[in-house]
Amino acid sequence: MGIFLTSGFPSPEATEFLLGAIDEGGADFIELGMPHSDPLAEGLPIQYSSTCALKAGITMQGTLEIAAQFRQRSETPLLLMGYVNPILRFGAAEFCEHAAAAGVDGLIIPDLPPQEAALMRVHMQKYGLNLVFLVAPNTPDERMKEIDRLSDGFVYCVTITGLTGTGLAGRLDAINSYLKHASDMITHNPLLVGFGIQTHDDACNLSKHTDGFIVGSAVIREVERVWACPGLSMAERGQRVARFVRSLKYGPEK
Repeated sequence: MGIFLTSGFPSPEATEFLLGAIDEGGADFIELGMPHSDPLAEGLPIQYSSTCALKAGITMQGTLEIAAQFRQRSETPLLLMGYVNPILRFGAAEFCEHAAAAGVDGLIIPDLPPQEAALMRVHMQKYGLNLVFLVAPNTPDERMKEIDRLSDGFVYCVTITGLTGTGLAGRLDAINSYLKHASDMITHNPLLVGFGIQTHDDACNLSKHTDGFIVGSAVIREVERVWACPGLSMAERGQRVARFVRSLKYGPEK
């Protein structure tokens, strides 16, 4: 199970604390989102979290510092997820060097197509970073195989040709048919499914043909709910987030 959290949300100070809660909740790996003003693949929850983070002053350097702080107290794999323009602005080689120094294990860059990723891969390989590519229902078979060959760690299988946070109601049969086909195409890497998973039942339904699942928007919504509750201490907020993450993996507590 992978869990996504936007860096700087709900505040830069809270992010590292929340990464610990997500870790405690049983995440097998964590995606730390790099906020961007134009997150092309993101639905409203993650768009909102990016806007909040940017307004609060989060920077790429701040995100790398949060990653480094997390790595000092946990060995859980940590990937940075975001878009290519901020990386290029930072400097691709410098970014990869700093990410590796912060203890980051890899990158997910949705708008970086495989045919344009050669230079980024050179820098990432130099610093020992994995690069995860994505496939979607409209990805041709030969391209799936190429993505499988070029990906490191796993292949991210998007359930829909739409935005994160989109519901799965009425689509499960079609999505599972596509996931079964994708699992036949992806043979070199684990296949993880994401987009639209909000509950443990969703995760179970979509993991029949994959090796795991990733949840982002539902976690952002839960963090927003918890932070809106008056009178909660930080410890109580962390416990609630950890409990929610645990419920995604194991089901609701009895």
